Amino acid sequence: MSAQPVHTGRADPSVEPAWRRRFMAGALGLACHGTFLVAVASMFLGLHGGLALGRLRLTGAAGLASNVALALQFPLLHSFLLTRRGGEILTRLLGARHGRALAPTTYAWCAALQVLATFTLWSPSGTLWWEPHGAALVAMNAVYAFAWLFLGKALFDGGLGLQTGWIGWTAVWRGRRVQFPPLAQRGLFALCRQPIYLGFALTLWTGAVWTPDRLLLAALWSTYCALGPLRKERRTLRQYGLAFELYQRRVPYMLPIRRRAAI
Repeated sequence: MSAQPVHTGRADPSVEPAWRRRFMAGALGLACHGTFLVAVASMFLGLHGGLALGRLRLTGAAGLASNVALALQFPLLHSFLLTRRGGEILTRLLGARHGRALAPTTYAWCAALQVLATFTLWSPSGTLWWEPHGAALVAMNAVYAFAWLFLGKALFDGGLGLQTGWIGWTAVWRGRRVQFPPLAQRGLFALCRQPIYLGFALTLWTGAVWTPDRLLLAALWSTYCALGPLRKERRTLRQYGLAFELYQRRVPYMLPIRRRAAI
């Protein structure tokens, strides 16, 4: 005779209650998207005003060192978290059960916190180089708005759920596997392979007010926008193989300028 199961009346510890899973996912999603919105607003206002809204008021060499550190922490940590080791750290942050599925949300949240820290903890130099007025201000604001619209369209074309971390926490909430978007090749991605980085760089250079602070941040982050995707593309090539290789041949890297075919 086969042994009969023994019912102890206790819940199986290996089976996680749905409420606990949803609480973790919902809390992380709320934190991620809330921070994301505040970070975007801080970046929008900060770049428009020449980074004069920073709350940390260090001066002299201390202020410069602090600002350089803030400017560098974003590209360095952002790039590290995309590596295998960085991904493992993100996975372990929220435990073995859901850490991997929540990694897209955790990554987006970390990026938002980094951007928010940059613009809220910046120490303004107090030096103003140029501030437009009248028609010049209207024109600069129009160009700045275009840069942000371009960035928003690029994020949408690249998979807004992935870029904002939505796909991670919602998958855990529903008890499903994370569904990553396919290789982006449409919309702005049909014009250049890195429209998100291009849009990000455009926002750095099109704000109305020019200060030494703005030039410092724009120079450092634009360098990252130009060089950072090179490593990302090597990883994408390993992931998609021939499909991405053909896409690389067909579409230019950063600037939407078609290369002339050899005669």
